Amino acid sequence: MAQKCVHQGCGKTFSDPDEVCKYHPGPPIFHEGQKGWKCCKPRVLTFEEFMELPPCTEGKHSTTDLPPKIEKKETADPTLLSNASFPAPPPRAPITVAQTAATPPPPPPESEDDDPSLEIADGQACRRRGCGARYSKGQNRDREECTHHPGAPIFHEGSKGYSCCKRKVLEFDQFMKIEGCKTKPRHLFVGSGKKDASGNAIGSGGEELLETVRHDFYQTPSSVIVSFFLKKIDKDTAKVSFQEQQLDLDLPTTDAPTPKRYKTTVPLFGPIDTDKSSFKILGTKLELNLVKAGGNSWPVLRSDEPLTGEILQIGRAGRA
Repeated sequence: MAQKCVHQGCGKTFSDPDEVCKYHPGPPIFHEGQKGWKCCKPRVLTFEEFMELPPCTEGKHSTTDLPPKIEKKETADPTLLSNASFPAPPPRAPITVAQTAATPPPPPPESEDDDPSLEIADGQACRRRGCGARYSKGQNRDREECTHHPGAPIFHEGSKGYSCCKRKVLEFDQFMKIEGCKTKPRHLFVGSGKKDASGNAIGSGGEELLETVRHDFYQTPSSVIVSFFLKKIDKDTAKVSFQEQQLDLDLPTTDAPTPKRYKTTVPLFGPIDTDKSSFKILGTKLELNLVKAGGNSWPVLRSDEPLTGEILQIGRAGRA
């Protein structure tokens, strides 16, 4: 009887208990925008790259995998702590700005159908998030049903979920099992074009088209300062357009032999003063100074991001 392996990074259906299983024994790590596994070294920026990290360990498949043990740190004897004398803590610095965690923007809409001229490899996984279906040679594609998440993954203060639905969980294993919230009549195995080794589409001009780049922002009472992290942006051809509540970005790079290009539209949480707003291109990023048209705090950068309910303080902290 065929069973599904629950090892992280495997997820294959197997019938031979002695079949080799390749998986990640360690838990996932998400820290300061970087993503990876505790059991191996590679770190990436996007969730799609994280899901493509090759497993680092070989073993046997399992249907009852146990989560890794939590490392416990030794604590000192409480009686010794009570008798010890400690210097007074240093005074806290005043809060001058509010900063939010970096959240990658959702990728642009993908092709809804597979290109019939492209071959689908046996065992190819559906590219839509949360689906997990794999292609079998000769399967009837007119009877498919793809249940998936069209939104982007969101990890915030220990909570995990998708921007397209309300369900949030705490554990990564639970996140991987969140049922899709949208259904399409066919899976998406290869899309409208081939991908390069990094999983990015190849443009008609030989460019590597980036679906997302890391970004973060902080704010003052009058401005929102945003950084899009992309190296070697071509200052001569880059285009940044300010609209009342939207940014249009077209950022080619000078990478050789294959230049990169990041092109997107960013819907802003609040209106901005387009005449006073400005940008500058640095060696590793695009930095924008968005002058608010009103003095309200922005809980998120993008208007299509879910609100977390977090209260952000702007300006100098009051005295107790």
